[in-house]
Amino acid sequence: MTATTHQAPRQTATPKLSLKEKYAALTRDLGWDTTYQPMDAVFPYDKFEGIVIHDWDGWEDPFRMTMDAYWKFQSEKERKLYAIIDAFQQNNGQLNVTDARYVNALKLFLTGVTPLEYGAHRGFAMAGRSLRGAGARVACQMQSVDELRHCQTQIHTISHYNKYFNGFSDWRHLHDRLWYLSVPKSYFEDAMTAGPFEFITAISFSFEYVLTNLLFMPFMSGAAYNGDMATVTFGFSAQSDESRHMTLGLEVVKFMLEQDPANLPIIQKWIDKWFWRGYRLLTLVAMMMDYMLPKRVMSWKEAWEIYFEQNGGALFADLARYGVRMPKYHEQAAQEKDHLSHIAWSIFYNFGHASGIHSWIPEEDEMKWLEEKYPASFKQHYAPRYRYWQGQHKAGKRWFNPGLPMLCQICQVPMSFPEPNDPTQLCYREVDYQGNKYHFCSDGCRDIFVDEPEKYVQSWLPVPQILQGNCGGATLPEVLDWYHLSPAEYGDYADSVDRSNWLRWTGQGNDDSQTA
Repeated sequence: MTATTHQAPRQTATPKLSLKEKYAALTRDLGWDTTYQPMDAVFPYDKFEGIVIHDWDGWEDPFRMTMDAYWKFQSEKERKLYAIIDAFQQNNGQLNVTDARYVNALKLFLTGVTPLEYGAHRGFAMAGRSLRGAGARVACQMQSVDELRHCQTQIHTISHYNKYFNGFSDWRHLHDRLWYLSVPKSYFEDAMTAGPFEFITAISFSFEYVLTNLLFMPFMSGAAYNGDMATVTFGFSAQSDESRHMTLGLEVVKFMLEQDPANLPIIQKWIDKWFWRGYRLLTLVAMMMDYMLPKRVMSWKEAWEIYFEQNGGALFADLARYGVRMPKYHEQAAQEKDHLSHIAWSIFYNFGHASGIHSWIPEEDEMKWLEEKYPASFKQHYAPRYRYWQGQHKAGKRWFNPGLPMLCQICQVPMSFPEPNDPTQLCYREVDYQGNKYHFCSDGCRDIFVDEPEKYVQSWLPVPQILQGNCGGATLPEVLDWYHLSPAEYGDYADSVDRSNWLRWTGQGNDDSQTA
């Protein structure tokens, strides 16, 4: 009797999916039309802005990255970043920067920019939940995770400086309360309280695509020029994410424009609004570039000409085939490029007794550099005031403005910008609305208010809140206590603990200032 051998049936190998097919399976194939509730009830926010979408499948994903590839890619970047941060700390990298004045740029970045990354994380999570197209939802989800990672890595990168310099320890509290930080805070809160399409236009297109080079280039290149390799490494780690974000912004705008002609006037209005809001926000960056970097990369004027006038001009020339024009008031921004940074630094010098960063008069070689970079404005309009303030400080009368400035209802920057075509006159605009008068720094900010007055009458403006007693009390010490600012964190750099410690650490001589 012979045994019968039974062979197992031959297994047919499952064909390996291409990257495009795998991506489709993990995005489009996971989407479905709801049945228990109508789609309009599940996704109520992607129509109320007036944007018309006929075919969500028309959305072309700029980066077809699957989630498993995403995590692998990001984890590799994390390992490299934290290895360099660890080496920076072990080798006392804080002593390799040019001088302690540079650290104030990091204070501005941590308190002004890092919380915006977390705001973007929340905003893209909300936008992803609001869009009924599966591809757009996945893209927003990935960007939301990116922004959370950026917030975390920025905190970790800069946290080392908190061990040696003042002004870093209470950064989250400062972002919510300190007067000049209401400028970036109001920008993102404005965007997050808009609809999903306007939010993406505001952040991914206007901020990330049109203006992001004017934010990250000076901070990261400035870090490299001034010996801060930990911050440079963070910039490299974030750059591949930023390229995805920029492309998402451009593709979303093109997608909306291609879906229906009725979308064009809505998108153009958003581009006008968020260009101007972003430009006003960059006032802080202009000041950082020209005044807070001991070794400068380029002037704000040069950066504006390269990254907006040339690169941005090419972008809008490309979008012209959709009917999109250059943002409204871009000509006024071009006129202000000779003045913006000097105006901002003058504001901070005036109110340095209520600021979380130190201010100072530029040194002689820096004054010469400013004259060379701004031949049409600096020597005539700004050098004389600096010379006067310098003399006052040497005489023991360091100038601090005892008053409170009028703030623009929209951008919340003190009203210090010049009239178009006349740098000797300050620009004031006002609107009467429901029995109240509202003030603006420019025609651009005024137009934004007039279009949505119900939204902007709710703006939380630091100066009116101080005058109403809502910021700890009516006196400066009470307000500073409410800010959580200690005397070591504000005032002139020449009189600061940071400068005294720096001189002691680097063996450059003794100083009369109190040491930490």
